[in-house]
Amino acid sequence: MRHRRSMQLGMIGLGRMGSNMVRRLMKAGHQCAVYDLSDAPVKQLVGQGALGGASVDDFKKLLQAPRAVWVMVPSGDATETMVRKLIDTLEKGDTIIDGGNSFYKDDVRRSKLAAEKGIDYVDAGTSGGVWGFERGYCLMIGGPKDTVQRLDPIFNALAPGESGIAPSPGRDGKSTADRGYLHCGPSGAGHFAKMVHNGIEYGLMQAYAEGFDILKNKNSDKLDPDLRYDINLADLAETWRRGSVIGSWLLDLTAMALVEDPELKGYTGWVEDSGEGRWTIEAAIEEAVPAEVLAASLFARFRSRQEHTYAEKMLSAMRKGFGGHVEHIPKT
Repeated sequence: MRHRRSMQLGMIGLGRMGSNMVRRLMKAGHQCAVYDLSDAPVKQLVGQGALGGASVDDFKKLLQAPRAVWVMVPSGDATETMVRKLIDTLEKGDTIIDGGNSFYKDDVRRSKLAAEKGIDYVDAGTSGGVWGFERGYCLMIGGPKDTVQRLDPIFNALAPGESGIAPSPGRDGKSTADRGYLHCGPSGAGHFAKMVHNGIEYGLMQAYAEGFDILKNKNSDKLDPDLRYDINLADLAETWRRGSVIGSWLLDLTAMALVEDPELKGYTGWVEDSGEGRWTIEAAIEEAVPAEVLAASLFARFRSRQEHTYAEKMLSAMRKGFGGHVEHIPKT
């Protein structure tokens, strides 16, 4: 069932994604209260219609019970600290939603801590990056079924919707999956699905990167002159976007990057991994599932920090395209 009623949501963490999620929710008619350690994004969103809190306690007072608070801060210690603060601050019947890239086993543990105070805990794997305001956010959700259903208007507003994509043959179009969001199961299931999603992403990106590296080096002076091809990579990527079986949003971003910087001179090829790739391989080991491609793509990122190829520059360009990730090269 698709709910359309207006709701109230609190958002903590107003970075690239958090701020745009608030804007998308307000555009859909929902009321948002916001809080961030930095005053600037709070003031900006207040100017656009949000309610702004100067502290977590102040932020809580802006929300009506039962409260729903979405945490969109960096995974790891920052999320752990904020979730524990909210467990101490919120009340029975309230809900904490972790929308970052947390490790799913941490969700299981935190959900039990929250339950001790009668607070519901929902994990929402969120994909959409810096384009989410326009395109929407693909959501993979874990947590109590009743709580997820109650918050459906929020998830529905954030999700891409049908986006002009017809349901797969044999589907009736009635599932939320057909609108880009899904309740995957109990606590941790959402972030587990998002973890594997990102592991697959590593493999897809690596395949594109290696393919374009092979194409680029076909013009090497080390090859027989009769076997050299100087293929316009930007034009080829644009061609593949139309009717090719390897068409995808990642290919769209690759094509954009090649138009802006055909030689990718703006990138060194230092490729970071954000954690999900490692966790996916760990899960594969626990399950005794072979994952050769995903493992190789993770190790390729490790290698990129020692030597850089055109393929690694392509990976950096794609990461910047979908997530706004800027290369971070530690000082030695």
